Amino acid sequence: MWIAKKVRLKPTPEQEILFRKSAGISRWAYNYFLAENDRVYQEYLENGETGKKFIFASEVRKQITVLKKTECKWLAEVGCNVTKQAVKDALEALSKFFKGVSGRPRYKAKHKTKLSFYVNYETLSRKNGGFHGEKIGFVRTSEPLPKLPKGTKYADPHISFDGKYWYLSVQYEIPEQQEKLTNESLGIDLGIKHLAVCSNGKTYENINYSHEVKRLKKVLKRQQRKLSRMMEANISGYKTVNGKRIPIFIRPLQDCQNFQKQKSIIKLLYRRLTNIRNNYLHQTTTEIVKTKPSRIVMETLNVKGMMKNKHLAKAVQEQKFYEFKRQIAYKCLKYGISFVEVPRFYPSSKTCSCCGKIKHDLKLSERVYKCETCGLVIDRDFNASLNLANYQSV
Repeated sequence: MWIAKKVRLKPTPEQEILFRKSAGISRWAYNYFLAENDRVYQEYLENGETGKKFIFASEVRKQITVLKKTECKWLAEVGCNVTKQAVKDALEALSKFFKGVSGRPRYKAKHKTKLSFYVNYETLSRKNGGFHGEKIGFVRTSEPLPKLPKGTKYADPHISFDGKYWYLSVQYEIPEQQEKLTNESLGIDLGIKHLAVCSNGKTYENINYSHEVKRLKKVLKRQQRKLSRMMEANISGYKTVNGKRIPIFIRPLQDCQNFQKQKSIIKLLYRRLTNIRNNYLHQTTTEIVKTKPSRIVMETLNVKGMMKNKHLAKAVQEQKFYEFKRQIAYKCLKYGISFVEVPRFYPSSKTCSCCGKIKHDLKLSERVYKCETCGLVIDRDFNASLNLANYQSV
């Protein structure tokens, strides 16, 4: 199976400047491909629907090669694979849109897009204390890259910036592990009060109720209020454009150093909260998988529908249900555990785990399941996890 590894980098100031240039050129190439496709499609409509509807990625790459030698010589300051991969990413995003898998790809904004770019995998080589990359030279890392068998290469290497540190992420193949598993079928019920309730009796609490997360959220609230006041103090008036009130700033926000510093403070707070939640998810999923059951059963959650509930949307978002399921799925694959997803409308919460009677009038506010047929009294979430553990696919 293929796994990914993310390593923190220790670049020099000159290398960090080159990283930012590479990320900016990657964003430019992505937007350039989308713009060329929009231009070609507009010409197709204006010419009475004659001609081609879209432009191929190979044509765009040829245009970028010409621009490197004429108008945009700054494109040659980074490796050619940076722009090549950015065009591929834009093509993939556009293909997903045409297939109906995702929405129409948007242009990447300069100050809102995460800094990231591709590194040529063929020239990327592991060195003592770091690695060597195309046009970036030797870069020190906080820990060594994983060793690979002779003749193999790291796949899909990317360098990214999270607001504080630079990271290199690579993929590589590992042999399948043959673990001795138990005959247990483990059901996992996800929720808001508790992150996960397992059929073996183990309960994992919601990390968002912890003291540190609550403290950081209070600090974040104060810092956001401070940013809002700074923005209001910089507004001289409003103008109406297409029926919308747009503020008129005394100075452009990009030129206000204090405003940019405040944005950085907020960004780092978000980063801290994200790291705490992701770390807790990794610890939880690893602990569950290392019990080595023969299979793990989870229900398919309609997270998009749950987010439409204005009372629960924020809590659902902070729980990161999709990320939990993604980690469980790939860790099951790593240990050879069977991962089963129950259909969305399976009544795991309404079914009695003792007699199988379905209670159709069960309300969300009822946290204790009481069966009128056999008299079973049990916690609602634990009852759902038992039903998931006993689930048999048709």
